[in-house]
Amino acid sequence: MTPLMPPGAEFKDEDMQPQLVEQDGPVSVPSSSPSSQPSAAPRSKHEPSVRDIIEAARSAPAAARAAVLCSLSTSVLLYLSFTPVDLGWLSWLALAPLLLLARPERGTRWMYRISYASGLAWSLATLQWMRLGDAAMYPAWFALSIYLALYFPLFLAVTRGAVHRLKLPLLIAAPVAWTGLEFLRAHLMTGFAWYFLGHTQYAWPEMIQISDLVGAYGVSFTVALTSACLAALAPAAWLQKLKLLPPVSVPEEFQHLPSDELQKEHLQKLECRRPWLQVGLTLSLLAAVLTYGFIRRSQADFQPGPRVALIQGNFPTSIKHDPSEFRNMFRVHDALTGMAVRHQPDLVVWPETMFRWPLHVVDQGVKDADLLAIAPPMDSMQQVHWLDSWKDPAVRQTLQAMSEQAGAALMIGIETWQATTSGLRVFNSAAFVTPREGLSGRYDKMHRVIFGEYVPLQNELPFLAAMTPVSANFGLTKGEKPKTFRLRDWNLSPVICFEDTVPHLVRDIHRGSNETIDVLVNLTNDGWFKGSSELDQHLITAAFRAVENRTPMVRAVNTGISAVIDGDGVIREPEVFLEVPAGRNEPIRSSLVDPATGRWRKSINAAVISTVPLDHRTSFYTRHGDWFAASCLLLTIGGSLMSLIRRARPLAVKE
Repeated sequence: MTPLMPPGAEFKDEDMQPQLVEQDGPVSVPSSSPSSQPSAAPRSKHEPSVRDIIEAARSAPAAARAAVLCSLSTSVLLYLSFTPVDLGWLSWLALAPLLLLARPERGTRWMYRISYASGLAWSLATLQWMRLGDAAMYPAWFALSIYLALYFPLFLAVTRGAVHRLKLPLLIAAPVAWTGLEFLRAHLMTGFAWYFLGHTQYAWPEMIQISDLVGAYGVSFTVALTSACLAALAPAAWLQKLKLLPPVSVPEEFQHLPSDELQKEHLQKLECRRPWLQVGLTLSLLAAVLTYGFIRRSQADFQPGPRVALIQGNFPTSIKHDPSEFRNMFRVHDALTGMAVRHQPDLVVWPETMFRWPLHVVDQGVKDADLLAIAPPMDSMQQVHWLDSWKDPAVRQTLQAMSEQAGAALMIGIETWQATTSGLRVFNSAAFVTPREGLSGRYDKMHRVIFGEYVPLQNELPFLAAMTPVSANFGLTKGEKPKTFRLRDWNLSPVICFEDTVPHLVRDIHRGSNETIDVLVNLTNDGWFKGSSELDQHLITAAFRAVENRTPMVRAVNTGISAVIDGDGVIREPEVFLEVPAGRNEPIRSSLVDPATGRWRKSINAAVISTVPLDHRTSFYTRHGDWFAASCLLLTIGGSLMSLIRRARPLAVKE
């Protein structure tokens, strides 16, 4: 039996609850008929009413096990929705269990702490591939997981505030909050635009076409809306069976009062109002999204563009920095290039930093003495050789010779070491080489990977260096601007590594170009992650950039998955798939997809050859950007502030 809370007692939970109210006069007991109402017995002046008894009896929160069940259910469903399990249809249900916690006005015990713990379980399991790169990546894996888990209780708190304080329907509050928080996550602390809810729908091309209007965020909004509808339609009796409602324990001296009717009235208030309207709105939006998708796909008139050969080595990062392996890495990529040249490509693409000898650039005004001070050799006895290596044209000559032998342009991942009057600058670059001009330009990566390519506040907080596998003195310099390279009639724009996962960056590259970009070229090294689900999720996330900007993308990826993606976001089967088997007894495969499992092949030496399908459709998203997701974030922030203001107002005391 739960004792009554005394008048004015403080409630220690996130949600304010009605307090026990004192009133004078006889007990007023509701009943179904006047004849059944018992006569009121005299009572003390301060005896509470029946309704106050019920409300006070509900002042203790529901048990924590209800929050555990709902939060963990959402975490499990989300994990199953993404790779490696990849059951995308489950995402339509995934948020519904968590949103059941937003229905009752009184939260369960430890609700937010439990939702955070469940979010942490999801992020740790989903991001476990981060630990594979290096033992030093464990702290980064934990740190990112701890950060992402914060969005679970934050989403729940924002939604509850909108529903109970602003009186907004769950159908609106939940998808707006989820989409706004995804947009926040894509920008905060350099951003992490992975594992958006909409990414689970990559295999349903008609569903993702609205990305050219509102970005991948619009797909997330649609999926979240469906979960919110399911949660809103759940009968109140289910909430009671799940123990989501605060328990009612009426004191013994009031057991004769008809509390069941008050409980029934309370459940009726929790029932979904106008369920047909909520279902109708959800189905209407889904129908509109699919209709738009079918129409936009029917408008596609793909024209043949450049024929590309995407070279994919299979070198784990553990040997990437071993100088003794440089020649072997070059030999494998060169052999794959030779195999691909027979199919007459216009462009050959090597993955990120797979040409292991750096490109040296010395700015005007930098003398030998300055160079030795800026970039001193490891051995002081090798100063002359070190200085000569900076002036040696061998790298440029080798690249041009490769292009001449291939009879095609090259786009090759390489490091650039630039000696300037202010110091040494190291870039992660994409070099563009043609048979006639040789090295005609390069693009330097603009969006660096935190703790992988640079350490923020390294001088102020040296301990942060422990969260990266690179040496404390290493750090890549940020590129200044995007580049577009001209190949015959086509404009090619490179993006390096995880840049293809950043929606606003790829859009800015389109907006910043003076010419229409015909093909996005992604050079990536996913060898850090040893064939894990990261390779699949990276490819899936990149596919949304093609839809958002209506620009095909080609990807050359160390260890895989190299592919051609058309403007509808469809990952195409290559025209030619060449593989160098790892051993004599290994079969030679001829398809990007394993027919036995339906999975993309990875961790193999291969070449992917295809003609790029050019897309001449325009994109509203490219022109106008993240207007939709930004609006959701503004509404989320504004609604949260209004909820806090209303919570801060003192409760009116009944006289």
